[in-house]
Amino acid sequence: MYGRAVISWVGLCLLLLLPACAPRATKPAAPPTPAVVPGGAEDLALRYLDAWARNDVAAQRQMLVDAPQDFDAQHARWRQDLGVIASRFDPVVLESQDATTAVVRFHGVHVLRGLGDWEVESRLRFVLRNKRWSLRWTPEVFHPDARPGDRFGRTRSWGPRADLLDADGVPLTVPGEVIRIGVMPGRVKDRAAVANVLQSQLGVDPAKVLAALNVSSAQPEQFLAFIDVRPERYQQLRPVLAPVPGIFFRKRPARLSPAEGFAAHTLGRVGDITAEALQALGQPYQPGDMVGLSGLERAQERTLAGRPSGEVRLQRRAGGSELLYRFDGEPGRAVRTTLRMDVQDAAEAALVDVTQPAALVAVDTKTGEVLAMASRPLGEGWHRALMGRYPPASTFKLVTATALLENGLKPDSRVDCPLEVTVGRKRFRNFESEVLGVTTLRRTFALSCNTTFIQLSAKLDPRVLEDAARRFGFGVPYDVGLPSPGATFPPPKDDAERAADAMGQGRVLVTPLHMATVVSAAATGVWHAPRLLADMEPGPEARLNPSTTTMLRDLMRAVVTDGTAKSAASIPGLMGKTGTAEFGTSVPPETHAWFVGVRDGIGFAVFVEGGGVGGRVALPLAIRFLQALDAPGAIAPPAGRM
Repeated sequence: MYGRAVISWVGLCLLLLLPACAPRATKPAAPPTPAVVPGGAEDLALRYLDAWARNDVAAQRQMLVDAPQDFDAQHARWRQDLGVIASRFDPVVLESQDATTAVVRFHGVHVLRGLGDWEVESRLRFVLRNKRWSLRWTPEVFHPDARPGDRFGRTRSWGPRADLLDADGVPLTVPGEVIRIGVMPGRVKDRAAVANVLQSQLGVDPAKVLAALNVSSAQPEQFLAFIDVRPERYQQLRPVLAPVPGIFFRKRPARLSPAEGFAAHTLGRVGDITAEALQALGQPYQPGDMVGLSGLERAQERTLAGRPSGEVRLQRRAGGSELLYRFDGEPGRAVRTTLRMDVQDAAEAALVDVTQPAALVAVDTKTGEVLAMASRPLGEGWHRALMGRYPPASTFKLVTATALLENGLKPDSRVDCPLEVTVGRKRFRNFESEVLGVTTLRRTFALSCNTTFIQLSAKLDPRVLEDAARRFGFGVPYDVGLPSPGATFPPPKDDAERAADAMGQGRVLVTPLHMATVVSAAATGVWHAPRLLADMEPGPEARLNPSTTTMLRDLMRAVVTDGTAKSAASIPGLMGKTGTAEFGTSVPPETHAWFVGVRDGIGFAVFVEGGGVGGRVALPLAIRFLQALDAPGAIAPPAGRM
């Protein structure tokens, strides 16, 4: 019964042609990918290319039949002539095969030092002998156009380096030459005399000179370079240096700023690539290249330099050459900064004879754009204007005052300024034992009374001062265009540290650059993260209460008219704050000198490391800076600036 039922059902399906009973169409299966046969030509091709990629020439040679006697030498020459630093290969394709021969096509990518990837498609030709496949090698393996006796070659060249520009598009550097001063060991008669004169005239470390002369590998006629100077400086030095046996001079091309030392730390310098720079930059750089070694020249190296152009050529045995591949270079692109020539000139003039470590930074109060940055000493690579972090001292009272003003105090509020106060079992005194008694907040700010601000800030919720600091950019990450650590305001560990923070000591740290943005924010009501490159997007910003800004301007002006910066009272419109930051363990402690100010839309910070009292050391430099800006020929500030 069951059998008849099945037959009837099948018959019914056939009669009715029901779709459910119709067989389903199936997609034809894709043909299987042929496997690489162990011991076959493809397998040998893969093993050969793997050995090639590993530069295992011995393993390559073992796979050959009738190997050329100079096979190893040809590979070594190919690598050397082209500067091959790596090779990689795609899966092979069996192009043809018969009973005794096979041809395998492959695609290779050879990385040429200083140029990039050179792609080559060629073939491996195999023969079967004694049931074993072997490669019959010819130079065509390197390139299908290569023939025995041919040799590979390459060319490589950089285009002109692009310019760093000021805010108006004027080049900040120009092509020129410098004089490299060095020593030839075989011509030196008195090593101590050479070391001493290089130190006295150029500041070269004598230990460095003597160490170089004592290196056993130094050749007698080898030129050991120590320092580059501009032509005008060379003319001054030559009468002193030239008579000393062993000292020699070499001219070399260079990029020169408008004047010696002009924005030196910011712009940076260009020189022979170092091992460290080569490792950091990688392709397409190679030993012998000229690169940016510091400052913007280094940070913007790839933009300014572009990419080198080059060719891979085949030098024919019979003469002539054939172009195999061309690397199209890219021209360098100019980088526009926010620097203003006149402001930078004024900054350099202010620090021209400063021998202590110092910094001066100026920013646009409305945008945070950096108008000038100068660091001293010039011979030191440390850009302290950008990288140095120091206690802001009383300049931080701009932040503390903001917290107080936003919590009910006014410039005319009556406050007390005693000689000392004790917080958390720690005693705090005014810097020079000032005692103002009960007076106005304006006067205590103008004369920088520490005890007033410690007492008043102790009454605030601790988060209030932290919030005010953050609105002035403390603890806010930003990108200037060069590395800069910004400013930090770590949460105070106890009441004593909170008291120290209120007067800019404790663990509060700030760069001179950042402090210029702080005083700008106090004057305009908006904190802008600083930026050095014109095409950078604006960074973080934060706003203050408009009424707070008005009162801060009142307080800062009082510093100049009736306070610690009174010696600058004749400068119209100037407002600011002095600071004297204690550091170290000496008794009495050593101090850094600060002055931060605003005038005509320019916010600036002057800092002298270990310099002493802000109003006596940093303020005179600030006055000199403003006088240089006002000098005939200086560019007037934009109209309507605060």
